[in-house]
Amino acid sequence: MVISTGRLAEIFLELQQQKANNINLVTAGHFLPQVIEALLLAKGQGLKIPVVYNSSAYEKPEALRRLDGLVDVYLPDFKYISSELAAAYSNAPDYPQVAAAAIREMVRQRPEPRFDTRGIMTSGVIVRHLLLPGHVREAKQIIRYLHEEYGNRIYISMMNQYTPMEAVAGDPLLGRRVTKREYERLLAFAEQLGVEQGFYQEGETAKESFIPEFGCQGVLKEEGVK
Repeated sequence: MVISTGRLAEIFLELQQQKANNINLVTAGHFLPQVIEALLLAKGQGLKIPVVYNSSAYEKPEALRRLDGLVDVYLPDFKYISSELAAAYSNAPDYPQVAAAAIREMVRQRPEPRFDTRGIMTSGVIVRHLLLPGHVREAKQIIRYLHEEYGNRIYISMMNQYTPMEAVAGDPLLGRRVTKREYERLLAFAEQLGVEQGFYQEGETAKESFIPEFGCQGVLKEEGVK
């Protein structure tokens, strides 16, 4: 299924017309040249709402520099600070170093969080960390690093929504959800550390219903594309 850069620019403008709060580009790094072209087209035709770049942070700073001036809000993950864990769970032992450099570039571009009158972010960086079952110590190290490195220049989102799927059912850690106690320990640590600009999750979030179906519906109007 192919969407041209011209059609993508139209989609951005249609979302603005429909009163969307922002354009949320989710894991767009592998289409970066096309995304940049579409953003330039859309901005030239009146796109004004903030552009959010939603990323795993496993990206090169030189690639992110091409987005300077085009992206308003960066929403990266910081998944691991341990090379061993990054290798075991994502086969990417260099993830901590790559992600740290990527986030540094994002903060360079958007060094100050800004919000509109409704409290919706219009510029800045929110770094997410998904707490994994059995890895509170890893999560604490990540929160400490982010807070000591950036302080109130960024927001930190601490998530408890890890949802085990069938493929990891037999794993003693990944086969279960994060416990309430584990999450409370992380939040207490962040508070003790002095993290003031953070987000946390309430209620039951580890459900398969929270995992979207990617059916590519509702975006194609180009003639000849079904």
